Amino acid sequence: MASFLEAVAPSLSPLGIETFTGIVSMNGFADRMSDDNDMFVFESTGRVVGVAELMGGQHVATLFVAPGWQGQGVGRALMQALLECARGEVVTVRASLSSVAAYDRYGFRVSGEVGEYLGLVYQPMERVPAEGKAD
Repeated sequence: MASFLEAVAPSLSPLGIETFTGIVSMNGFADRMSDDNDMFVFESTGRVVGVAELMGGQHVATLFVAPGWQGQGVGRALMQALLECARGEVVTVRASLSSVAAYDRYGFRVSGEVGEYLGLVYQPMERVPAEGKAD
């Protein structure tokens, strides 16, 4: 949540912040864990410093790294784990506008126009897993 509040929330409406808060709530995660989703956690000394979620084997639903841990390979490790579990020919993401450059570094490419869903502004992107590594 700290990463979202620092990097994404300032560009969103109150509705977008409320929507995201519901998505990452304990109930939100619990609901999605019963679906065809893979959850990934990066821990250091017993503390969660990164999380990621792959929905249906092909859509990156979340990828967040704690602010103090960014730039240290946590996101790259989470993305590599996601891509290793990916099923299908293409992996998609609705990237927050502030994270487009990061997804570009992971091999994703813009695949459509900027959109909005319940106040969340996003850039559709996709990646063919066989095209390279997550770094």
